[in-house]
Amino acid sequence: MARDRLAAPSPLEEHRKLAVFAGEWNGEEMVQPSRWTAGGPATSHVVARIDLNGFYLIQDTHQMRDGMETFAAHGVFTYDHEDRLYKLFWHDSLGYYPPSPASGGWNGKILTLVRGSLRGNARHVYEILDDTSYTMKIQFSPDAEGWADVLTGVYRRIH
Repeated sequence: MARDRLAAPSPLEEHRKLAVFAGEWNGEEMVQPSRWTAGGPATSHVVARIDLNGFYLIQDTHQMRDGMETFAAHGVFTYDHEDRLYKLFWHDSLGYYPPSPASGGWNGKILTLVRGSLRGNARHVYEILDDTSYTMKIQFSPDAEGWADVLTGVYRRIH
């Protein structure tokens, strides 16, 4: 008796679109003064891969300032076919755990994802410049209306 096998789901084109960020990148960043840190220039090393059968982009970032690691982040990006929004699950060395993922979508070559918490709102904006570079900014807003840059960067592919 042959068993019926359920076909494993396949990633959608929306999942595959995240592959633009896969690879190894060096970033030049500007950190704005905030309640978390003093402002100033920084560099980052970003390693990102498509994983888990193509459904997720997993990104690890290590930021350096004055020869020391000052910030690290682990981001997991995916597409939710039910609500038709991209999701970003963000964990970083500040130790805060977001109550829910950031959500958003693409507008041309710009991916914008917004998340809220009791501390306020964060917006991540990624813009594809070409095959070898993108920009990213993280912004903060207490009310999700007036946004202030926390970090801006330009990232160039090295692999």
